[in-house]
Amino acid sequence: SDRADGTGKAGDQALEFGQQQLPGPRLGVGMDCCVIPLRHGGLSLVQTTDFFYPLVEDPYMMGRIACANVLSDLYAMGITECDNMLMLLSVSQKMNEKDRERVMPLMIRGFRDAAEEGGTSVTGGQTVVNPWIIVGGVASVVCQPGEFIMPDGAVPGDVLVLTKPLGTQVAVNAHQWLDQLDRWNRIKLVVTKEEVKEAYQEAMFSMATLNRTAAGLMHKFQAHAATDVTGFGLLGHANNLAAQQRNEVAFVIHNLPIIAKMTAISKACGNLFNLVQGTSAETSGGLLVCLPREQAAKFCSEMKNQSSGAGGQGAVGGAWIIGIVEKGERGARIIDKPRIIEVPPRGSQAANDNSSNPDPNANLS
Repeated sequence: SDRADGTGKAGDQALEFGQQQLPGPRLGVGMDCCVIPLRHGGLSLVQTTDFFYPLVEDPYMMGRIACANVLSDLYAMGITECDNMLMLLSVSQKMNEKDRERVMPLMIRGFRDAAEEGGTSVTGGQTVVNPWIIVGGVASVVCQPGEFIMPDGAVPGDVLVLTKPLGTQVAVNAHQWLDQLDRWNRIKLVVTKEEVKEAYQEAMFSMATLNRTAAGLMHKFQAHAATDVTGFGLLGHANNLAAQQRNEVAFVIHNLPIIAKMTAISKACGNLFNLVQGTSAETSGGLLVCLPREQAAKFCSEMKNQSSGAGGQGAVGGAWIIGIVEKGERGARIIDKPRIIEVPPRGSQAANDNSSNPDPNANLS
């Protein structure tokens, strides 16, 4: 079988493309970034691309979310810097001129502002006309060996930490259903319109938040591996990460931090989203990080402090211990009855009540 660090495939790739084999870690397609050793003195090129369709109503926030989503792949490898970004934009041919001139500049500005927040800039890209609006980009960085953490070092006894709550897909859909009577009637017994609006705002701001703080803390607290949680949901990405490990390990997830009320909505819809099963899509979700047991609580505590200090995530910022790494066959599972941690949206009454914040050292038994 191929080595977890991609070197099993690297030889084949080198022959296929007529490249000489260069020393150094190499990571191909399948994880968050490609890591390519360069010809120049031990440096590596780390590069990623991502794009998707709009999912929130605010074009500016959509641009920010798209940029955060691209950068997340670098952050998942503990890389806090980005040398350059390109933006990919598809303008819908169904839009009239007036809408196009209002929406597209806002999306571009949102993308640029998020890039600036990440300490980088957008120097180019490509715009096309297409039936759909599509937004995304490319992020590139040249790294020295110590600047990135290969996603393959988890060991039994490690603890799994997640740095953003789940439930963004449910929140976005529920918000759309406010205007669809038949859909709204299915969920109105478990949630109020105000709670849906708060959850939607929380999802939007969460998706637009960069995972840069978490990337820096991965080095400070000796993370062994990480990935970001996006379209395949928590379980999908946990399985991808487990498959990548050098050691024979399995990930067991006990706790699910979920935006408040999203679990109830998912159940009211007959588990339409598979939220508790871990396969509900997340966009620009948090990092799933494998940390040494003695470091995990400190990582969570520092995440919370830095989020609050930045005025960003306030009372609900931070990270949650969600599971453990044990000996196993490079897969992941969620226990039968996971503990649901209801994460109150920022700005809600519950968010201002510190007692609603779960202990990051929550019991994992």
